[in-house]
Amino acid sequence: MAVEVEIRSFISKGKYEELIGFFKKEGEFVNEDDQETYYFDAPFDLRIQKNNFFSKVWMKGGNIHDEAREETEIRFDRNYFERLEKMFLALGYNVQIKWFRKRHDFKWQGIDVSVDFTKGYGYIIEFEKICEENEKENILETLKEKMQTLEIPLTSREEFDQKFSYYKENWRELVAG
Repeated sequence: MAVEVEIRSFISKGKYEELIGFFKKEGEFVNEDDQETYYFDAPFDLRIQKNNFFSKVWMKGGNIHDEAREETEIRFDRNYFERLEKMFLALGYNVQIKWFRKRHDFKWQGIDVSVDFTKGYGYIIEFEKICEENEKENILETLKEKMQTLEIPLTSREEFDQKFSYYKENWRELVAG
């Protein structure tokens, strides 16, 4: 079974701009994307997203900010986003959080790299690789080593959990301005 292994760190606005330039030069530019993501109040991690290319529904196993999680994703035409929201609301799920993100995606040394700005949340770099369950520990170590080569300290899960909880409680005010 394939799992998503990912690590992420908060970065400054200056580091965000520096990294976009670095990966455009040293990596392979994949795309730039504007994403609107809704998290639902399901007993599992259930989301819908509209981006520049398509809409999708996805569900992740485990807990948010886990380093390795099973992921199921179904893509739709971009114009189906409102219908997806309507369907999940009709099923009794409420929108818990809305994210508004600008994402820059790259491939770099066999890793999927995202350099993000999420309104009201901050600047983040994320390294991700899909692998088999038995490879996840080795892949995790490789991702951490690559992050160190860029002199980016890893943000602890506790810090992400605290920031996420704060955003979850205050996202309406944080994205209003």
